[in-house]
Amino acid sequence: MLFLLLFIFLAKGYSVPRHAVEKHLVAQFKELVLLLHVLQLFNYLVEELVHLDYIVAPKGFKGSLKSIFKPKYKKIKAVKNISFTVEKGEMVAFIGPNGAGKSTTIKMLTGILFPDKGKISVLGIDPTKNRKQLAYKIGTVFGQKEQLWTHLPPIDNFKFFGAVYDIPDKVVEKRIDELTEMFELSDILYTPVKNLSLGQRIKCEIAASLIHKPEILFLDEPTIGLDPVVKENIRVLIKRMNKEYKTTVFLTSHDVGDIEKLCRRVIIINHGEMVMDESMEHLKYHYLDKKIIEVKMNTKVNLDNEDGIKILKDKEYGLKIELDTRKKSVTDVIDMLDSNKIIDINISNTPLEEIIAGIYKDVNNEKV
Repeated sequence: MLFLLLFIFLAKGYSVPRHAVEKHLVAQFKELVLLLHVLQLFNYLVEELVHLDYIVAPKGFKGSLKSIFKPKYKKIKAVKNISFTVEKGEMVAFIGPNGAGKSTTIKMLTGILFPDKGKISVLGIDPTKNRKQLAYKIGTVFGQKEQLWTHLPPIDNFKFFGAVYDIPDKVVEKRIDELTEMFELSDILYTPVKNLSLGQRIKCEIAASLIHKPEILFLDEPTIGLDPVVKENIRVLIKRMNKEYKTTVFLTSHDVGDIEKLCRRVIIINHGEMVMDESMEHLKYHYLDKKIIEVKMNTKVNLDNEDGIKILKDKEYGLKIELDTRKKSVTDVIDMLDSNKIIDINISNTPLEEIIAGIYKDVNNEKV
């Protein structure tokens, strides 16, 4: 209705006081946000029911029919006996394979889901009782989900979020100036978000989540889909934000680079249980000691029987190896290959899923 009235006013040449429109829009937006929270909660609950309480269908056509009229349910505990404490200003990686229980844990920490047993305290607040109060103290960034209004420029998005969090205009303006300088946004501040690159949008997403000075920032795959250079820029900004504002960062990511370069502590979860809670140094030494090197040469090279090198694939002028960095460095390998003979080279980490599988296997072996 509001947009229809605005259209009529503009069509007839009338002007509408901007502050009145903004005030009305903010009021409407707050109501919309509350509605979206309710719908989001419903979706999350439905999602959890699908995962936690699903129908077990017998095989065959008769079995399928039987499951419709007399379904049998199987319950699964998404999270079991998880306990940890995060100190103010820490940057913690909370990782695990898909279906491990990461999302369920984060939903409980933010008050979207309630635990069956146990207690949760976030900044001294019980999320199950004071979710709204907690919302003013935390920020969230989801790499695959937009929270910004794409047809608006970042400057208007920032002001909008400031109004939603009931921050006085002068304070919001000062905060925008700080964030614009920190994230180097001056050149794109008035460009519609839909016209920004993915890297620029992520910078604006993080900046928007910091408008109300949250004490905790939940980051979910913040660098997904970004090229290596932009990824590194985002990581530098996150570290700077943490250092200057003492913001606690709770990171979930499948990118080993994010975890290795941002966090000093790693919590690993699998099948709803905590598998490991260790320092990044411990994880590096014991589990991040492998690199995958794929190289294309202009001549054949033989690396057989070299200590710390495992040949995964050997073609005439192509080589794929697994390198144990505790025995040899990447530089050592490049020297052995002779950089003048290298046409192309790609260096990557072992996939996170493989690392977690190895850790889970080790933990199970210790229990036996």
